[in-house]
Amino acid sequence: MQKKRRTFIKQLGCVGIGFSIAPTLLFAENNAADNICGAIIANDDAINAWLKVLENGKIEIFTGKMELGQGIRIAVAQVAAEELNTDPENISVNLAETGITPDEGYTAGSNSIVSSAMAVRKAAASAREVLLTLAAEKLSTEKSSLSLENGHVIQGTQKVSFSTILNGKQFNQKLDPEVKIQAKKTNKWVGKPVPRKDISAMVTGQHTYVQDLRFPNMVHARILRPKAYNAALNALDANFVTSAEGFLKLVRIGSFVGVIAEEEYQAIKMREQLNRRAKWDIKETLPTKTNLKNYIKNLPTDSKTDENKGNSAEIIDKSGIKHSAAYSKPYVMHAANGPSCAVAFYQDDKLEIWSHTQGVYPLRKTLSTLLELPEINIHVKGIPGSGCYGHNGADDVAAEAALLALEYPGKHVRLQWMRDDEHGWEPYGTAMLMELKAGLAKDGTIEGWQYDLWSDAHSTRPGGNPENLLPARYLDRGYGAAEGGFRGGAIRNALPYYDLPNIKNNSHIFRGPLRTSALRGLGAYANIFAIECFMDELAEKSSIDPVVFRLNHLSDVRAKDCLSRLRENTQKPELAENEGLGFAFSRYKNSAAYCSVAAHVHVNSKTGSVQVKKMWAVIDAGETINPDGLKNQTEGGMIQSASWALKEKVLFDENHITSLDWETYPIFRFPDIPEVEVEIIDRPEEPPLGAGEAAQGPATAAVINAIWDATGIRIRDLPVKKEDLVRV
Repeated sequence: MQKKRRTFIKQLGCVGIGFSIAPTLLFAENNAADNICGAIIANDDAINAWLKVLENGKIEIFTGKMELGQGIRIAVAQVAAEELNTDPENISVNLAETGITPDEGYTAGSNSIVSSAMAVRKAAASAREVLLTLAAEKLSTEKSSLSLENGHVIQGTQKVSFSTILNGKQFNQKLDPEVKIQAKKTNKWVGKPVPRKDISAMVTGQHTYVQDLRFPNMVHARILRPKAYNAALNALDANFVTSAEGFLKLVRIGSFVGVIAEEEYQAIKMREQLNRRAKWDIKETLPTKTNLKNYIKNLPTDSKTDENKGNSAEIIDKSGIKHSAAYSKPYVMHAANGPSCAVAFYQDDKLEIWSHTQGVYPLRKTLSTLLELPEINIHVKGIPGSGCYGHNGADDVAAEAALLALEYPGKHVRLQWMRDDEHGWEPYGTAMLMELKAGLAKDGTIEGWQYDLWSDAHSTRPGGNPENLLPARYLDRGYGAAEGGFRGGAIRNALPYYDLPNIKNNSHIFRGPLRTSALRGLGAYANIFAIECFMDELAEKSSIDPVVFRLNHLSDVRAKDCLSRLRENTQKPELAENEGLGFAFSRYKNSAAYCSVAAHVHVNSKTGSVQVKKMWAVIDAGETINPDGLKNQTEGGMIQSASWALKEKVLFDENHITSLDWETYPIFRFPDIPEVEVEIIDRPEEPPLGAGEAAQGPATAAVINAIWDATGIRIRDLPVKKEDLVRV
């Protein structure tokens, strides 16, 4: 790879971009006037970091978060509209883009509303006060006599536009931490189901995803994948490819190989030819001869006691009723409907990236180290991709496209992963094992609780570390496989939200055989699944209704409201033979949204197949910004979780992943999707709480508890195996 470092002054000659959106494709052109690479944004404690007033009086909002389907674009428009009393139609929202939007790290952890939307709210409220103060001075009147409406300051019949008041300038004031929030007094836009503009475009195939980007004279690329994670390229006969029609360049850096062609199908065929002529040395094999649960439990671990209150071991031993159980989940993939994609353009030491990454700034920082380019020479623009539930292949494909672009400057290089790339190389949600033990008093009160979990890392996002990018390990620069990840991802929701006097929680973090990172809910998914199934088992041991049993161990009024409302909402179903109703509850992270879920299932006793007929949820996420968005997130979470419970498991042989298509990695199809019903408990007086991942854990537990209710068979290992439910 050949490239030069240049001085800061020379870097200012960055190639910028300008966009225009066509019905189905988005074209971009070079525009030297837009010096985005060298742009310096305002500090995020300044109003102008989050919004500005345009010459036409409309408002432009900036958020560092990406649109991942959570509806952040309309939500931030609504909170700004409320504070500025301006129709959301007059507000545009810029999503994550380096040099343009604030650096808000990653769009992750159900934090988009809690962090970005609340920052925009504060900025809009601060801007409102500045506008009123300036207008009062301009009109020689009292500030209290003025009001705002649709881009104007109003006094009686007089109105002055925002842009006139600012006189061509922008806000240079800091955010006012004590500013009053209008939405707490009146709700004209907040709390209303303001429709998302992008939904109709998605439904009609008009929406522009990163996969749809097209540029003049753009070239296409594919990557040659190794035969195993740790394989090294031994030999490659590329003669057939280099003479093929449309061939432009073969890029080989160590064991990293990519091919660039004039047309996409040419690149696909060239990869096929290269794949037949490549020889790989495989250093290590994957464990296939041992049960996965036994394998991960016997791996070396970093073990720690995360909670130790009272004397749980002694109390359990003395309890009249003792019970223990072990649960497990397999490796699960993001399984994005649209495989990952990126476009990269390199020229004069400047690099442009179009990516569906969850973090444009962390990606830029990581690419800077990997490519040895100053961060200021790299511009990353976030473009939504199709399907994102955490750290998928977006950063990897962006890094691969960048590596290729540096070797083929002056052209936009589009790298589109294939289905087998996505399924075989994305970072998965890790396999986990959970062991629980409890002691009960005669009245069914839990006296002692012990919990041990085994888990790999749940977050290996790049974050500035090139080793966390897939292509880095094949470059022969000393990079290895990603290590670590934060322990908090594994123990998320491992501590039950119930009132327990004696409790001990241990976590055992291992390094497993497959590549893993953040998948919706992280460790909370498996921890809640295990805890909520175990609560059902304890209720059965106590001969107490499972909902009542949970209510008996809760003191948080909001948690009790969630469960009680769910019970009321599920009074109508009449259960036929082989049908059951299951319940579960959690508070995500034990600090975010409350969510209770019920599932109604039918189990075919001859085939063992499970049909989820209906799912209910009651969710309390504090102040609701957009109820449609909150419902959509909850509905989607329930359906995805039910699919994980019943169908999804990553398979592998001794070399690599074998779940490379939808036959070998089945997910819910449309006929599998149950009727869903979500009730929101809106608490406008409370702060909003993260809710995007709240349904993930309780939904699977509710399905498994419903299967128990229907069959008397307790499932403890995911996904559900049909053979375990056959009763002939």
